[in-house]
Amino acid sequence: MSPVDSNQANHGLLCPEAPIQRTQYPYVTGTSVVAIKYKDGILMVSDLGGSYGSTLRYKSVERIKAIGKHSLLGASGEISDFQELLRNLDELILYDNMWDDGNALGPKEIHSYLTRVMYNRRNKFNPLWNSLVLGGVKNGQKYLGTVNMIGVTFEDDHVTTGFGNHLARPILRDEWHENLTFVEGVKLLEKCMRVLLYRDRSAVNKLQIAKITEEGVTISQPYSLKTFWNYSAFENPTSGAEGSW
Repeated sequence: MSPVDSNQANHGLLCPEAPIQRTQYPYVTGTSVVAIKYKDGILMVSDLGGSYGSTLRYKSVERIKAIGKHSLLGASGEISDFQELLRNLDELILYDNMWDDGNALGPKEIHSYLTRVMYNRRNKFNPLWNSLVLGGVKNGQKYLGTVNMIGVTFEDDHVTTGFGNHLARPILRDEWHENLTFVEGVKLLEKCMRVLLYRDRSAVNKLQIAKITEEGVTISQPYSLKTFWNYSAFENPTSGAEGSW
C-alpha cells in the first residue's frame, strides 16, 4: 500500500468527518403491503404514500413492480433501498435473458435471491431497510413469500408487511380460503386496506392492486376506497377512557 493509500485509509477510519456510506435511518418510507393467493394466481395491494419521517410527503410512490415474466414484488420501508434492489433485479433478469435458453427465473428463484441479498447486507451491518413480498406463478404453481431487512423469510397463503402484520393478518386468517375468485380477493384486500387506512397514520387513500397469473402481470391504475369516518369512536375517541387526558 502506498503512503497516499495509507493516509486515505487512516483518514476514513479515524476522521469523524469521513462520510458514512450506509443508511443509518430510513428517510422516505412506504407502509404496508398485503398479498394473497387466489384461485388463479396472486393478488397484491399497497398504497402510494411515501412518508418523510412522520410527514406524508409523497402521494404517488408506486411500490409494486413486475420482475421478469413470472414474479411480482412489493416493498415496505426505505424507497431508495427498494430502488437499489430493483436495479439489482434488472441486472439479474437481463443476465438470465442473455442465456436465451427458453427458460426464465421463477418466483421461487427470485425469492431465494432476495433472501440471500437481505441476509448478506444484514451481516455487513449495512442492511437494506425494506420488508419485501414476492409472489408469482410458474408452470401452474403459485408462490408467495416474504423477507425482511435482516433476512427472516417464510412462505404462506397470505403475507403482509408493516402494520398489516397486526391489523390485516387477523382478517386474512378469518376470511381467506384457497378458492377465492378474483372479485372476492379484491374485496378482501380492500377490506384490509380500509382498516389500515383508519388505523395507520402513514397510509393514504390511494391504492394499486396487482395480479399475476399464467397469462402475465396486471397492475391497476391508482384509485381510492369509499370510507366512513362518522363512527362514534372516531368522533369522540376518549369517551370511554377513564382517567385519560
